[in-house]
Amino acid sequence: MSANNCAPAHERKKLGFLDRFLTLWIFMAMALGVGIGYFIPSSSSFINSFSSGTTNIPLAIGLILMMYPPFTKVKYDRLKEVFKNTRVLGTSLLLNWVIGPILMFVLAIVFLKGYPEYMVGLILIGLARCIAMVIVWNELAEGSREYAAGLVALNSIFQVLLYSVYAYVFVTVLPPYFGITGTEVNITIGQIAESVAIYLGVPFVAGFVTRYVLLKTKGEQWYEEQFIPRVSPITLVALLFTIVVMFSLKGQLIVQIPIDVLRIALPLVVYFAVMFLVSFFVGKKMGADYSTNASIAFTAAGNNFELAIAVAIGVFGINSGQAFAGVIGPLVEVPALIALVNVAFWIKDKYYGEQTK
Repeated sequence: MSANNCAPAHERKKLGFLDRFLTLWIFMAMALGVGIGYFIPSSSSFINSFSSGTTNIPLAIGLILMMYPPFTKVKYDRLKEVFKNTRVLGTSLLLNWVIGPILMFVLAIVFLKGYPEYMVGLILIGLARCIAMVIVWNELAEGSREYAAGLVALNSIFQVLLYSVYAYVFVTVLPPYFGITGTEVNITIGQIAESVAIYLGVPFVAGFVTRYVLLKTKGEQWYEEQFIPRVSPITLVALLFTIVVMFSLKGQLIVQIPIDVLRIALPLVVYFAVMFLVSFFVGKKMGADYSTNASIAFTAAGNNFELAIAVAIGVFGINSGQAFAGVIGPLVEVPALIALVNVAFWIKDKYYGEQTK
């Protein structure tokens, strides 16, 4: 994973073995996960046995390890510059908390009106703004770590304050206006705060403390040249582990009802592509440089599937259609966002070429 946010295309080819074939490893991890879930049915129960409430511990560990290295690279003293740019912050909040939820609501009704459980599951995904894996997608696309950290922090605050309200409005109040029976969703601010604390708070604090202590004791040169190269591969290894775990949990269903998987996947693919491209276009119009724009786009396109799945399981049960749709979310998001990383580099070379040389 390149640490140089301004590396042109020819320099990005000088990646390590793991980075260079990342897409291949991801699809192999997906296939391995599905194979484990299908051929070893007890694996799902075994993995779920390591759970506390609605938090799956293996998944939580994978996600925390996945996000820890990027947080060790954030220059926290520059975060104040991020929050000074009110145009970028305002645009990101508009994309995340107005356009994103509305777009997913519309897509859910258009594609899944005849499948109300899947429709509600999709809506819950759209309401959960990304606070976790966006850090990884942003890192892979060489986006601004500082902007990503700042925008994720804002999304975390808004998520705690607004998710339960949004769930009531979009799942209970609005569907009857489109001829669909509304569903009551009970989710407390405390439950949302717990999810945010686990998936964002732990790696954020760990990264911050690591950076502060090691810079003080070892110096910047040792930190950048010795520590960062050693810790960086953890992100990709943990990502592959997380993918295997996620896919193994629903391996049997993915094989048994592939049409339903495709039915749920189609609106998700449309959502990711539209949100990403619209966000990049808006950021470009605003004059944002590539690294900032990448952070805006990936923050807007990603979703907090951990929260959506937890809510779906907690409210509707682990075997519900809502929970199944929630699990399909990250299964589609992983390959879709990896593809969008490549789209981001194409946009960078085509429209930001002179700026990044």
